[in-house]
This record gives sequence, C-alpha cells and structure tokens, in this order.
Amino acid sequence: MATQDDHESEQSEPPAPGESAAEHGALSQRAASRIEQDAASPLPWRSVVWKTVVVVVAGITLYLLFPSLAAVFDSFPKLTSLDPIWFIFALALQVAHFTCTIALQRIALRTKAWFSVTTSQLSGNAISLIVPGGAAFGAATQFRMLAAAGNDPATAVAGLTAFSLLGIGGLLALPIFVLPAILAGTPIANGLEHAALLGIAAFVLFAAFGAVVLALDGPLRWAGRLVQAVHNRLLRKKAPMTGLPDRLVYERNRIRRVLGRRWKAALLLSSGRLAFDFGTLLACVRATGVKPNPSLILLAYAVAGLLALIPITPGGLGIVEAGLTALLILAGVPGVDAVVATLAYRIISYWLPIAVGPFAYFAFRLRYGKPGQGGDGAAGAGGADAGGAALAAG
Repeated sequence: MATQDDHESEQSEPPAPGESAAEHGALSQRAASRIEQDAASPLPWRSVVWKTVVVVVAGITLYLLFPSLAAVFDSFPKLTSLDPIWFIFALALQVAHFTCTIALQRIALRTKAWFSVTTSQLSGNAISLIVPGGAAFGAATQFRMLAAAGNDPATAVAGLTAFSLLGIGGLLALPIFVLPAILAGTPIANGLEHAALLGIAAFVLFAAFGAVVLALDGPLRWAGRLVQAVHNRLLRKKAPMTGLPDRLVYERNRIRRVLGRRWKAALLLSSGRLAFDFGTLLACVRATGVKPNPSLILLAYAVAGLLALIPITPGGLGIVEAGLTALLILAGVPGVDAVVATLAYRIISYWLPIAVGPFAYFAFRLRYGKPGQGGDGAAGAGGADAGGAALAAG
C-alpha cells in the first residue's frame, strides 16, 4: 500500500548534461543488478577470511583496552553525581544532532520524506555501532531500507557517499577553529597541540584531494584504469573488469550534483550536527561541575571523533573511551571527572542510539515490510527492490 511518505519521495535525479535519460537509467539499473548478483552469490573465501581477521583484531584490541574500558564503566555509580539539568541538556543536544543528521541525509538523498530516512538512518546507525567495521554493514542496511521505501538505489549510493564526505571533512576541519586559541597563547598540552596541527594538515590534504577528484576527470580516470588493470591481472580466472574509469566519473558527477544543490543548507546542517554533538560532550563535562576551556574540549572532541572512525572495534568501543578520557585530562579536566564525563557522553551518543535502532527498524517494517522482500511499500522507483537487495551486499 502506498503511503504519504512514498509520495513525498522525489523522483530519480535528472541525467547529467550530455547524458540521455536512457543512459542514466541503464547505468543506475546496471549498478543495482551488479550488486544484486554479488548479494545472491556465496561469500568468497577471501571475504570470509577478511571478516574473521577483523573480528579477531577487534577482540584483541578490546582485550588490550579492557582496563581503560573497565575504568569507565566502574564509574557508572558516579553518574548520580551529575547535574541533572546539564545531563538533560546534553540529551536534548544529541536529539538536535540526529535531527540535523537526518535533515542532511534528506538533502543528500533528494527526498522530502522524513519517516523512511529517519527510520533507516537510526537502524543503520545502530548496526554500525555494534559490528566491527560496521560502517559498511550499517550503510548496506540503510541502502536496502531506502530502496524498499521507493528511493532509487543509485541516488541513495551517491547521496550517502556525499553525506559521508561531508562528515569526514567536517571532523578534519574542527582543529582549524582551535587555531586562534593556539595563536593567542592559550596553554595547551603538547599532545593536544600536536593533534591540532596534525588535524589541520590532514584537512588541507583532504580538501586538496576532494577538489582534485570533484573538479578533474583525468586523475579519476587514471585511478580507475590502474585499479582495473591490477584487478584483471590478479584475478585472471574471473571475467575481466571493464568500464571502471567511466563508472567512477559517472558516480563522481552524481556526488558533485548532490553537493552542488542546496549547498548552503547542507553546509549549515553539516556544521549543526557537529556543533550539537560537541555540545553534548561539553554539557556532559559541565554536568560534572567542571568549567572547562571550550577550545580545548573541542580539540579533544575532534581527535576522539577521528578515533571513532578507526574500523577495528564496533563504534570505536574501547578506543574512544580510552582516548577521550586521556584527551579530556590533557584539556584540563580532572581524572575522575574526565572518566565520568566520557561515560555520560558515550551513554548518550553510543548506547542510546543502539537501543533506539531496533524500534526504528520495527516501525519501518510495520509500514514497508521487510526490506528486499518486495511488497507494496517497495514498489517505488524502478529497480528499488533489486537495488535494495543489491546494496545490502555493498
């Protein structure tokens, strides 16, 4: 049964200049069909070995970080000492963070729908937080749910890729805002100062790389030819890969169009989601009774956010707790308060979203049915079902 949310979804994006509608649809359907074939085929032994290695490495990492993780959770009774007003404020800021995240994804996905984007984002995010290297699994879940809700699979891929680029770029840019404090002579521990300078250098490199990729076809085609040649040389028993340079340019053009439209709103929401999440951490520190230097807390937050991107443990579990606690201490927060603030922040930003995810997925199932299983809710733009099953393997 079609729902209001289905009618709110925009149609698939128009072809790029010089690209016919037939070519646009053919490339979109070809991408969906290719991933669907991958989903239907058994996992190759290399994939099984790689997933096993990831789980083993995650287990070893958690074992090594267990003392730090245990110290954080041992402080659980001390949460009662937090100022309830600041803690509630931190919760409200995290809700605002997710609201900005969902609104930004609506722009990236070029849809007016709220329900499907909200439930798919919360569900995919929960999965990404509980599986080692879970970003790919979470994205696959969201792709599949969006396809079942009637979104074009190729548009979903391009939109969520653009969303990821904005998120990483925003995190790398945060140390730049601490630069005035460094230049003004604010006392900063050596570890934080080095992290700030490294973050600024990383942002410059990321921005330069992004500008080259988004503006020039030549480097992208060269990289496509190189990857294609290496793939065909190493996997000679498989059918040769063809057309990768053209596909890379095609998908780049999709991402560029997503970033080029409503860029002011996208920039505002991207900044807002980071600001509200940082505000959550700052409010958790204030809830302990400490009045920190916001610039130093911002730097600690930026480094901790990059630690969370390391795909070793689920959602950076253990890595973020150990790193954020140490960074807050470097930022001038007393040791005990740093541990309690870290625990409060992780409860709000890590554990609560995991708890919300299953309810979001259940709500989605009630409206659209099981993703990838067909049904009325999946009767969206052409190839949605096929693309949804395919993207789950991506």
